[in-house]
Amino acid sequence: MNKIWNYLIIILLLFAIIGAVSATMNVIVITDPSGEDPNGAAAGSMSFGKNMFMSTFLMSKEHQFVVLSGGEGNGSVRLRAIVNSISVLDNGATAASGAAVASSYAGIRLMVGGPSIGAAVGGSFDVYVVTVEDDNTIKITPYSGGLAVLPPGKKGAIIHLRNTEGNPMYGTATAVRRQAAVNIGRMIRDGYSATTIVGQTFKTVSIGSGEKYGGGAVNLISGISTGDMFTPQVLDTQGYPMDEPYGKTCPTCGWSVGFPTAENYDVCPNDGTPLNTFYAYDSLANAITVTKDTVLVSTYGTEAPGIHSTTSAIVQASVKKYGYSSVEIATSINKNIKNGLLVGVNYVEPKDINVRKESNAVGVYFTPLPEGRSSPPWDLPISSFFLNVLGNIQTVIGFILIILVIFRRSLLTNFQKRK
Repeated sequence: MNKIWNYLIIILLLFAIIGAVSATMNVIVITDPSGEDPNGAAAGSMSFGKNMFMSTFLMSKEHQFVVLSGGEGNGSVRLRAIVNSISVLDNGATAASGAAVASSYAGIRLMVGGPSIGAAVGGSFDVYVVTVEDDNTIKITPYSGGLAVLPPGKKGAIIHLRNTEGNPMYGTATAVRRQAAVNIGRMIRDGYSATTIVGQTFKTVSIGSGEKYGGGAVNLISGISTGDMFTPQVLDTQGYPMDEPYGKTCPTCGWSVGFPTAENYDVCPNDGTPLNTFYAYDSLANAITVTKDTVLVSTYGTEAPGIHSTTSAIVQASVKKYGYSSVEIATSINKNIKNGLLVGVNYVEPKDINVRKESNAVGVYFTPLPEGRSSPPWDLPISSFFLNVLGNIQTVIGFILIILVIFRRSLLTNFQKRK
């Protein structure tokens, strides 16, 4: 929970600077209330609006719940609602109790959920609640304002969607909200995981309603998230458009690179295989879905945007090709630092790579570069003393050339007289 409270401090500071942060699409999907499926519960948020940074969702890995915020209310009011909701949930309450606190605050929305506590939304909202019974009966119910609940132990989902003022696709939210709910119900019935369904929901909503900027998503059972993959790096800007290409990947070794850097690559630098382009909604689903080949990557030492997601892709590709070797992982990371895909961090050594093969986990410890440098100094086979001497020689030669230019007429006259 300490990490959540740290996030709340960050949110408070950001609210003081930019005011309210509002998601217009919130979704929670639970396909395995038992918590046994590592991909059985997921959630996410996005919007046409600005400032969709990571605090759009707050996740407790310890208690496996998420709080998604939104609405039109004042930012400080929403912050108080979030704090109260987390306090309730931290004491073992159901999702309904956690979401109900929103009704005490004007204009805001809280959507809360987890595999064991169900899902609920409170405050100002327009949602569909989806339930799928054991006999595969699908029920889709609309709710508007107050409190809507997916009870604990039920397979189902809650999806909220409104259009943001200024969105050129304004007016589409009602139809797209229902279509997304129908798709979610069918996919739960057909046995798809929650993480896959959330990815498809981002696709449906982003294309159909224009509420398409990340945001991001979380896997509530496995405790992983998209982090800063899609959130804007600069305040008062929109996040990454979820319906656009996000990067390119090698179908052979798994190496991948994101846009705009991906524009410079058509084939894999490792084996020359033509690269495949993938969209942001695909990348979102892949990032939170755990498979037998999934490597859980953690980064330490820097919070710079893009470091975690890029490092994850590099480590995944290295493990797929070479296995859980700290030497090979360090080599792959350093190659990408040298190529400019990872910036702002120094080269790593094998001792900086913590490999836990039994749990498919890799930790990478970075050292940020000093004085705002973007890349490490060149590793030249020449000592700095020699370079200083060479620099002094060049300086002397430069002075001599200047003297020759300035006094060339006098020098030529003296030379001719001597002849």
